[in-house]
Amino acid sequence: MLEFGRLITAMITPFKDDGSVDYETFARLCDGLLEAGNDALLVTGTTGESPVLDEEERASLYREAVSVAKGRGKVIAGTGGYNTYESIHLSQMAAECGVDGLLQVAPYYNKPPQAGLIKHFTAIAESTPLPNIIYNVPVRTVTNIDAPTVAAVSEVDNIIGVKEASCDFDLIAEIVRTAADGFLVYSGNDSDTFPIMALGGVGIVSVASHVISGEIRGMVDAIVRGDWEAARDDHLRMLPIARALFPAGWSNPIAIKAAINLSGFDVGVPRLPLVELPEDMQAGLKTLLGEYSLDRYLTAAAVAS
Repeated sequence: MLEFGRLITAMITPFKDDGSVDYETFARLCDGLLEAGNDALLVTGTTGESPVLDEEERASLYREAVSVAKGRGKVIAGTGGYNTYESIHLSQMAAECGVDGLLQVAPYYNKPPQAGLIKHFTAIAESTPLPNIIYNVPVRTVTNIDAPTVAAVSEVDNIIGVKEASCDFDLIAEIVRTAADGFLVYSGNDSDTFPIMALGGVGIVSVASHVISGEIRGMVDAIVRGDWEAARDDHLRMLPIARALFPAGWSNPIAIKAAINLSGFDVGVPRLPLVELPEDMQAGLKTLLGEYSLDRYLTAAAVAS
């Protein structure tokens, strides 16, 4: 069962000029993304700059997202980290705020072995009845979640899927082959959605969907109805924007925040230690954005400004 659908946006966190969270803009962003065709919203993931948000800010973002969604879509809270007991606490707090599910990134920095990953994910899942999706992104965490580890945790009742951003398609195929029946594999990279769904994945936890949800939705729906040629064409057409949003040396969400701002919807700049995308790179990104059908909430904001 696709409890969270096929298109999920890993949301940015808007900030005001003074660095505080801009909850009003966040609410408008939630509304715009749901109207653009997203099935669920992921709040306080990596794209949401979770390492620089305190607990009160997290809770306020969860409550705001839940209020805006109001049955129009699901809300997933990114509550994972390198401290199992803190992740349990944040997961229980998010549940109290009314979220529908949780995302648990592989612990970073302390580099646990695979046995530690199994115990970590299992302990968090057992602390709350909410469904959990684990998140494999070794380029940021250093630790890879191996296929046998995914297969092991897939037997836990409320660990329902994985967001896969390893770019290792042999690994992803092995996860699809060996995980428990009904276990869901989501692409964690916009440029990988087509091949992962070809292997049996169900959808995408997207960054590019901040600006082109409609186009991504079209590709995913084409795959579901078996129109692989149309989906392949969509995939190839969207590769440039998917790559441009992850420029070498500039961590996510630096480029996507710049793209949203360039589209006319002001979400501010990242919090330190991240910084704003340089102006020369913004110029190229703005030109590229003009080649795509931007979502309505962005075009409406551009007209209003």
